[in-house]
Amino acid sequence: MTLPVTMTIAGALALVSLWLATRVSAMRMNSGITDGDGGDKRMQARVRAHANLTEYAPVVLILLALLELAGQPATWLWAAGALFVLGRLAHPLGLDRPAPNPLRAGGILVTWGVTLVLAVWTLAVAYTHVGVAA
Repeated sequence: MTLPVTMTIAGALALVSLWLATRVSAMRMNSGITDGDGGDKRMQARVRAHANLTEYAPVVLILLALLELAGQPATWLWAAGALFVLGRLAHPLGLDRPAPNPLRAGGILVTWGVTLVLAVWTLAVAYTHVGVAA
């Protein structure tokens, strides 16, 4: 069985991850910071933006895949996945600006919201099928 929603969102997030990694690498080349963040606030923000994606994306992708495998409505899965990608794009752009700002706050709120909705949805589906013969 293919998982078109999960596969598409995973591919999009891989591209976001490469974009974030490229931003860190370019800044390393331009600033001469070869290891860590060198105490540079902008480098810290870029490194954290990349790390933040890698902290949230796996959980969201697992939840999307489980829901897709459980036959949940693709329209809602597409919406959740697209919102998550948008949130993961907004967050690093916001980290490049002085805090607080709407991109940073919006990006993390969308990330948390999508993660929460997918988690509750997954639990609801799991417990709807408890006691049903496999």
